[in-house]
Amino acid sequence: MRTDYGYFEEDKLGKPYDIQLLRRFYPFARPYNIWFTVSIILIIVITLLELALPYLTKIAIDRYIVPKEVLTTANSATSDPKPTRVFTVDLTHSEHKKIVAAYPEIFDIRGSTARIAYDDLAVLKTHELVLLRHDDLKGINRIAIIFMIVVAGVFILNFIQIMVMETTGQRIMHDLRMRLFTHIQQLSASFFNRNPVGRLVTRVTNDIQNMHELFTSVIKFVFKDIFLLVGITIVLINLNLRLAMVSFTVLPIVLIISFRFSGKARLVFRDLRIKVAQINTRFAETIGGIKVIQLFSHESHNYREFKKLNRANYLAGMRQVRVFAVFMPLIELLGSIVLAMIIYYGGGRVLTDQVSLGDLVAFITYIKMFFRPIRDLADKYNIMQNAMASAERIFLLLDKNGNQDQNKATSETAALPARLVPTDKKKLNKINKIEFDNVSFEYVPDENVLDSVSFTIRSEETVAIVGPTGSGKTTLIHLITRFYDTTGGQIRVNGSDIKNFEPALIRSKIALVMQDPFLFSGTIRDNIISARTSLSERQLTRIVAASKLSSLINGLPDGLDTVLSESGGSLSSGERQLISIARAFAADPDMIILDEATSYIDSQTEQKIQQAILTLMQNRTSLVVAHRLTTARQADNIIVLNKGRIIEQGNHDALMKMQGFYYKMNRLRI
Repeated sequence: MRTDYGYFEEDKLGKPYDIQLLRRFYPFARPYNIWFTVSIILIIVITLLELALPYLTKIAIDRYIVPKEVLTTANSATSDPKPTRVFTVDLTHSEHKKIVAAYPEIFDIRGSTARIAYDDLAVLKTHELVLLRHDDLKGINRIAIIFMIVVAGVFILNFIQIMVMETTGQRIMHDLRMRLFTHIQQLSASFFNRNPVGRLVTRVTNDIQNMHELFTSVIKFVFKDIFLLVGITIVLINLNLRLAMVSFTVLPIVLIISFRFSGKARLVFRDLRIKVAQINTRFAETIGGIKVIQLFSHESHNYREFKKLNRANYLAGMRQVRVFAVFMPLIELLGSIVLAMIIYYGGGRVLTDQVSLGDLVAFITYIKMFFRPIRDLADKYNIMQNAMASAERIFLLLDKNGNQDQNKATSETAALPARLVPTDKKKLNKINKIEFDNVSFEYVPDENVLDSVSFTIRSEETVAIVGPTGSGKTTLIHLITRFYDTTGGQIRVNGSDIKNFEPALIRSKIALVMQDPFLFSGTIRDNIISARTSLSERQLTRIVAASKLSSLINGLPDGLDTVLSESGGSLSSGERQLISIARAFAADPDMIILDEATSYIDSQTEQKIQQAILTLMQNRTSLVVAHRLTTARQADNIIVLNKGRIIEQGNHDALMKMQGFYYKMNRLRI
C-alpha cells in the first residue's frame, strides 16, 4: 500500500495573505462578533489615551513650567533686538504686591501686572517663588492627577481588552479544534494510510495555536499599532510640520529594512520548523523502536543520525539569531538617529523660540512610541505568515471528504458539524443478509486486491475466510465495515447497496474482535463500556462472566476500575483479547467479525477466548478470518481466497473431499 508521508511544513504553500482563508474563518468568529467589537473599541480608546500622555507633558511644560511669553528688547551696546522670556505677576493679589515692592529693580510694573525676566527669578527666595507661581503649581498638580488617571485608565482598559481578546481567541480555537477533531474522526481509513500521526497531531495542536496568535497578536497590531502610527503622525504634523518632516526622513529606510527582514526571517523560520519536526520524528521513532535499537546495537548509528539533525537545527537557530541580531539593533540605531536629529534641529529652534520646549519633549516621546510598533512589524508579519500557512493546512484537512464514495461536499455543508449535515441515508434495524456481488477493490490504481468476489452471509450463519497471506482476507473486513468502499461491483445489506447506509450506522451493528486488539488509556470499565453508557452493574457483571474476564478482574486491586497503561501494555495479549471480547458483548451487535482472535495466545488463555467467542457468536451472524484452519472447521461456509479471488467454497467436509487448495492447506497446517 502506498503512503505519502512527509511534513506539511515543507510544502510550498500559497500566498500567505489569502483573503479567502480569512473568509473561511468567519463562521468560527461570527458567534463572537460582539466581543471583537468590544475589543476593537477598547483598543481605540487605549490608543487615544496613550497618545494623550505626551501631549499632557507638553501642556504642563508650555503652560505651567515654562510659559511662553517673550519680550523683544534692544541691547544698548549694539542696538540689536534681544528676545527675553518673562513671567507676569498679578498685582491684585496682596502677597504678590509685597514681593514686587521688595524687589523694584527687577520688576517692570505696568498697571495691575508686573513682569520679571525668568533669569531674575533666581534672585527670589523659595517661599516667594511658591507664592508667585501658585497658579502654575496648581496647574501642574491638575496635569499630574489627569496623567495618573489616564495611566490608570490605560492599565485597566488594557487588562479588560487582553481578557476579552484572549478569551475570544481561546473560544474560537476551542470550536475550531473540536470541528477539526470531529472531522478527522469521520475520515476514511485510506486517508490515515497516507498521513502519519505526527502530521495530524500538528494540525490539531501547533496549527490551531498559530491561529490563536492571528486572532490576538495580529488583530491587536492591526487595530492598535497601525492606528497608533497614524495617530502619532497626525499629532506630530499638527505640533510642528518642519520638525515632523525631519523625523520622517529615515522612515523609508526603516520600512525597507523591516520588509527585507521579514522576507529573510520567513525562510529562516520555515527551515527551523522543518528541523524541529525532523527532530521530533527521529525522537519518536527512537522511543517507539528502542527495543529494536538496543537489540541490534544501533545506538551509535542512531546517535550519529540524531546528531546530524540536531546540528542542522542548531545552524538554523543561529541563522535566526543573526537575522534578529542585525535587525533589532539597526532599528534601534535608526531610532536614535531620529532622536539626535530632533534634538539638534528642535533644540536650536527652542533656543530661538521657534519651537516650544513642550513641543520638543512631546516630539521625543512620540518618536519613541513611533518606533515601538515598527520594531514589532517584522514579528507580526511572520506571525501572520505562520497563521496563514497554518490556516491553509487546516482547511486542506477540513476539505478532505470523510464519505467513502468521495462525493463532493458543498461549501455550505462543509462548514457544518456532522450532526447538522442533512442526509437521506436509509435506516437499518438489523443486519439480516450481506451479499458480495462481483466485488473488486484496489488500494493503488491497477493493482487489484480483490477481483470479482461474490458470496452471501445469511442471518445467524458463520462464514470463515481462509487463504494465504496477501489474499485479501482483511480487505473484506474493511469493505464490510466501510473503512473503504468498493472500486467495482456491489455490497448489499438486506438487499440495499451498503453505500445507502451511513458508515456509522453499519458499524453500530457490527463488533470487530481484532488479532491485536487496541485498548485506550483509562480503566477497564471504560474500555468495555466504550460508547454505551446505559449498562447497569448487573449487565456489566454478566458481560464480564460471559467474556471469561472474572478471574482477571478479581485478581486486580481495583477490579473494573483498574487504570490501564498506554495501549494496555501492562496486560498480556490474551488479557487484552478478553477485554476486547467483553467490549464486543457490550455493543450487543447483529454481526461479529473475528480477525483470528486467538493468534499468539497461550493454550490456556486460548481456551478461555474460544469459550468466550462461542458464547459471543450464539444467535449472531459471524464472519471469521482464520489464519489457522482449526478455527474455520466449525463454520457453516468456508470461503477460500487466493490472489484476491474465491477459488473454493463450502463447509469443511466438502472442501476436504475436493482435495483442492483447502485440502493442501490443511495438510500443511494442522
